[in-house]
Amino acid sequence: MTVTEDIEQTAEPVPAELAIEFCGEWFHPRPGEAFSIGRDADLVIDTNPYLHRRLLEIESAHDMWWLANTGRSISVALATADGAYQAMLGPGARVPLVFPELLVMFTAGSYTYEFTVRNTAPRFTGRPADPGDDEASAGTTIGAVPLTASQRQLLIALCEPILRGGMMGSSQIPTSAAAAARLGWPLTTFNRKLDNVCDKFDREGVQGLRGGAGKLATNRRARLVEHAILSRLVTAADLPLLDAPANAER
Repeated sequence: MTVTEDIEQTAEPVPAELAIEFCGEWFHPRPGEAFSIGRDADLVIDTNPYLHRRLLEIESAHDMWWLANTGRSISVALATADGAYQAMLGPGARVPLVFPELLVMFTAGSYTYEFTVRNTAPRFTGRPADPGDDEASAGTTIGAVPLTASQRQLLIALCEPILRGGMMGSSQIPTSAAAAARLGWPLTTFNRKLDNVCDKFDREGVQGLRGGAGKLATNRRARLVEHAILSRLVTAADLPLLDAPANAER
């Protein structure tokens, strides 16, 4: 056996090429090197002080790419491009990058950020089933939740900055007062409907929407926006509904 043959047989398999798109720029993690994402990282998301210096890390292991949440307090929402698969990646958890395209969203302070991860050799290419992977904090396929006309308007109002920005990287989440004013609703009406929408999705298994000690209103709105965008409950085509006449069911 030649030296070359010995190297070829014992060398660690090289995972497929991975590409990250953020704000129109492309980044390419290298096998064998950890690629960090955050405020002070290989991919600098923003100087937002609420964002961890290194929130996420991508690295190759066992002939696969992995995404790990290396932060302390920010959970990260993941979804396939069609919204069929969603997962919440909590601090300390990691998940294999097995789909052709994965949308990643997270919130720091009052801003929501998103980027796309593309895999040239995905392990799954069709509609995914539940992964049952203990290393991910949660993974599920959530069915369609029926919404009233005013509930859909509420979602569109909260998602409007992202929908108008075309998923360009970062968007500020509207306050409840700003979203209520956008819809022409009293703030009390908006808050009541927000409670109803969050309760509805919570019953369907969407995480992060139930109130309680330590649950800030901003966090609840952010999680609702993440779910609505990633599951494609609302899209830019729904924006004209914001200017529809006020609904009597309010």
